[in-house]
Amino acid sequence: MSKLLSLPFLIAAISGVAMAVQGTINSSLSQKTSLISATLVVHIIGTIVAFLVVLAWRAPLLKHDWGSVPWYLYLGGILSVVIVGLVAVSIPKVGVCNATTAIIIGQVSMAVLIDHFGCFGVTKVPWSPWQILGIGFFAAGAKLLFR
Repeated sequence: MSKLLSLPFLIAAISGVAMAVQGTINSSLSQKTSLISATLVVHIIGTIVAFLVVLAWRAPLLKHDWGSVPWYLYLGGILSVVIVGLVAVSIPKVGVCNATTAIIIGQVSMAVLIDHFGCFGVTKVPWSPWQILGIGFFAAGAKLLFR
């Protein structure tokens, strides 16, 4: 089966849809409250939902040796706060389409670097000239979306 039609690809695409909706909702919430308050409330709600999912799936939360995990793998929580805040700030200024396009270009560019250098313990996947060309085309296409 083509990777383009695979379940992991479709799941990732659904994640992208959810991210665009989330950014829009978080931006609107921060405009009606404040950026910091909205970010905090969003993360509290997310924590509660994640906790309920852990309970429902009976995930072995306390069976892990959390102390042996490299410190940098916990940065996801900090990055989540940064991401929610920056998206909420950017959407009202440039619009959902422009902000999402910039986010995706940043994600893809960083993903190529993470793969190439094997950062954070992932398997190294060397970049190819086609990927670099693809990012260039993607950025050129993004320029057409910007208004």
